[in-house]
Amino acid sequence: MEYMNTTKTTYFYAIGLSYKKADAEIRGHFSLDENAKANLLLQAKEAGIESIIVTSTCNRTEIYGFAEHPYQLIKLLCENTKGTVEEFQKVAYIYKGKEAVSHMFRVGSGLDSQILGDFEIISQLKTSARNSKKENLFNAFLERLINAVIQASKRIKTETNISSGATSVSFASVQYIMSNIENVTDKNILLFGTGKIGRNTCENLVKHTKNKHITLINRTKNKAEEVAGKFNLLVKDYANLQEEINQSDVLIVATGAQNPTVDKQLIQSKKPLLILDLSIPRNVNVNVTELSNVSLIHLDDLSQITDETLEKRKAQIPLAKQIIQEVEAEFNAWLETRKFAPTIKALKLKLNDFKIAELDTQRKKLSGFNEEQAELISNNIIQKITNHFAHHLKDDAIPTDESLELIKKVFQLDANTTI
Repeated sequence: MEYMNTTKTTYFYAIGLSYKKADAEIRGHFSLDENAKANLLLQAKEAGIESIIVTSTCNRTEIYGFAEHPYQLIKLLCENTKGTVEEFQKVAYIYKGKEAVSHMFRVGSGLDSQILGDFEIISQLKTSARNSKKENLFNAFLERLINAVIQASKRIKTETNISSGATSVSFASVQYIMSNIENVTDKNILLFGTGKIGRNTCENLVKHTKNKHITLINRTKNKAEEVAGKFNLLVKDYANLQEEINQSDVLIVATGAQNPTVDKQLIQSKKPLLILDLSIPRNVNVNVTELSNVSLIHLDDLSQITDETLEKRKAQIPLAKQIIQEVEAEFNAWLETRKFAPTIKALKLKLNDFKIAELDTQRKKLSGFNEEQAELISNNIIQKITNHFAHHLKDDAIPTDESLELIKKVFQLDANTTI
């Protein structure tokens, strides 16, 4: 699982923090917006990191990449967020090599999600991979791994029922509203923020509440209009936020701001108001709870909802794990091949040097030397020899590392030609 070149040895790491040990406030400290992600990638390139991807969602922030030491990745994270190394150490996880690979499979499959079976993370991984690829920070290892995780995710979606029912924050929020608000169809609902979670929540609201009184507000109005157009909903200007909040029975906040955008000063109405904050960092100031008519629910609260659907999804975990095991085994088999591929290539080059030297000798010795025939025969022999060694190295019963070292020693190959 290590990557070797002539100057340094780097290892594959997964570093990050999630809802499991970090509460919403701490996760907010380490949240990365799009600008911060782009800046982090540029800094990684300047630091000589050759392959890296960065994800930041409502329930986790993670970096996967190659480094000599995990601190290089931790430093990049802390320099681009409000978080400190000391905070990170208290709640973080660091995985190396095969453990890092296994972690990405768990995350991408929805088994490590705050709401079991939530597959929204896989689209985040795809986007992160594309961003890294644009910056030439995406090597063959990471590309193969991402594709394998996507494959496992697709199989789990189609071959299990782990994604049935309330499998996302957006659906869970709508489920909560329907369970706690009477006559929800007739209530005024305001959705503030039309990013991915906002869009998904909007779709679930329309589908499940049958409510015709849903208003959208976004800082960039045309983005709200794009979403509203699909469902024939009302859009208001950001300047009308306070007015719309005071007309609402339910307020859903799903903005990507780094600081609270809603506080108690905006709320003048005395009628009951349910606020759902689906943002990381928190976008609703907790001071709203000082108002007796306001109830505030954060996405961490939503993840605690347990019902019959959740129990059914839990029953699908063994099957999902089996699928992951199969796909991960295929990836590891490919990785073993990658380990000896450079040695086979170096062996082929060495044999080719022998060929050139020998053909040159025979060319001088023999009159009427058949150049074309000699070239064909010697190339075929080289291919048969290298194929023989490759089959030997693929044999599971043979210790690959020992065989590689022996081949290098016998043929005097460059020791730095290994992945």
